[in-house]
Amino acid sequence: MKRENKKTAATMAYYLKKHRWPVLLGVLPTITAYGIQSGASLVTAQVFQGVFEGDLPGMLRWMLLLMALFFTMLAAGALGEILQARAIRRLNNALRQDMASALLSMTHQEYHKEGTGKYLSQFTNDVNQIETLAWKPFFQIVEMGAMAVFSVLALLTIHWSLVLAALVTTVLMLFVPQLFNKRMEALGSVCSEEQAKATGALKDLLSGWDVLRSFGRERRFSEGSCHASEQIEKPRFRLAYVKGLVNSGAGCVNVICQLLITGLVGLLAIWGYTQAGSLAAGGNLCGQLTNSLGTVAGLLLSFSSSRPFFEKISLPAEDAHRASEGLQPLRDEIAVESLSFQYGERPILQDLSLEFQKGGKYALTGPSGCGKSTLLKLLLGWLPDYDGAIRFDGKDAKDFTPEQLGRQMSYIEQNVFLFNSTIRDNITLGETFTEAQLEKALRDSALAGDLAAMPEGLDAMVGEEGGNLSGGQKQRVAIARALIHDRSILLVDEGTSALDQKNADIVEQSLLGSPGLTLILVSHHLTAERKGQYTRIYELEPAAGRT
Repeated sequence: MKRENKKTAATMAYYLKKHRWPVLLGVLPTITAYGIQSGASLVTAQVFQGVFEGDLPGMLRWMLLLMALFFTMLAAGALGEILQARAIRRLNNALRQDMASALLSMTHQEYHKEGTGKYLSQFTNDVNQIETLAWKPFFQIVEMGAMAVFSVLALLTIHWSLVLAALVTTVLMLFVPQLFNKRMEALGSVCSEEQAKATGALKDLLSGWDVLRSFGRERRFSEGSCHASEQIEKPRFRLAYVKGLVNSGAGCVNVICQLLITGLVGLLAIWGYTQAGSLAAGGNLCGQLTNSLGTVAGLLLSFSSSRPFFEKISLPAEDAHRASEGLQPLRDEIAVESLSFQYGERPILQDLSLEFQKGGKYALTGPSGCGKSTLLKLLLGWLPDYDGAIRFDGKDAKDFTPEQLGRQMSYIEQNVFLFNSTIRDNITLGETFTEAQLEKALRDSALAGDLAAMPEGLDAMVGEEGGNLSGGQKQRVAIARALIHDRSILLVDEGTSALDQKNADIVEQSLLGSPGLTLILVSHHLTAERKGQYTRIYELEPAAGRT
């Protein structure tokens, strides 16, 4: 537990240090405001003393000063809120940036072990919880610490015994929340887990909207949404419930102690150790001190609750680096040597050896489950746990990251994913190309005809997951994307299956006619005419059928 708490503290410290200037600017105005507030309490004592002594001019002067202090305090507080919101925005953006980097560092297998709902929950729910349970409490702790320091200094000007009494009160208030520390950590963990599950369930329901409507199961959609909502809110309520009980208990202790301290100030005034006007300031300052330190105790519980969310954050390693030399464009061949791979206990490929020459056009055929798609993913480096070797011009593929392999290869699969942006953006992915390059990619992918029928052309929106396009249009966009990025190796997994025969012929003829392109295409069906255009056709068999 101590090690986990240290990790949480270290992670918080990393982000606060990295963005120290926005954080510092966020706390300075509020620290100033609390300093003014403590000074205002002493000025208030002078106002009351003027009343007791019948000094009207003196009372008015002190009241004018008090008014000026309050206006200044309010202005400083408002500025502090604005700057704190700005600092929290920076901190949250940094969290999400590191979350994205952590996802990019995963292997294909690691990433797909979890559903996208869990990752979505981390980017939304987890960051919101960290803001609520860590960033905001941090600023509050700094503010309360400043209030405590200024209150002590102000109390010392009245009588030292008031500081002692306030500190005894604080010790009592700090003790109460510690009884609930482990409980709060457990509730924070449950909250994180339940919200991730609920987000995944909501995503599943939203994706299945068409199916449920088609089968008249609207009730399942409504009930599932309500259940997921309750799954999100129930642990949050339990967390707030326990925090409320703890804070109420600490508040009761605080009220009793403040009454005792007010009595102490009265006795000091009666005995002549301080002026009568201090009765107003002393109780107020003691209240500020005990409230501030008591609030800190409650806020520390929030840090305990934030631990499960911080545990998911992977800090970027300072010494992390990638190989300086990436995979070079293919010069000779890709060699697959005695390759074996299995999913769990199920063998997919067994002792497979193939060669793909530069510029060659290769087809992979065979029944479902024989490993055609798996072989493409192995070439891409997505599945690193295999026996045998894959070599690019004699260099072992395991010496390169999937990103480095991907710089020389493009992959087109049957289920094409498109971003919810324009056709142009889905083709270029934000890079700049000449009009000639765009026109060639559109022509060779057979997409030009589709664009001619669209009023907005390349600037037409594809919709979420390409919902505004047909299956064939989506695949043509994917093919144009692969062609324009000029990869020397193109892997196609049933990439023309959604095209009609005319457009499929246009696309395949374009791919087969590209002299510098190494093409490896998975297909269940090849016409006799098309077979003659391939350099070689490899027919794969199920692993159990190989000898």
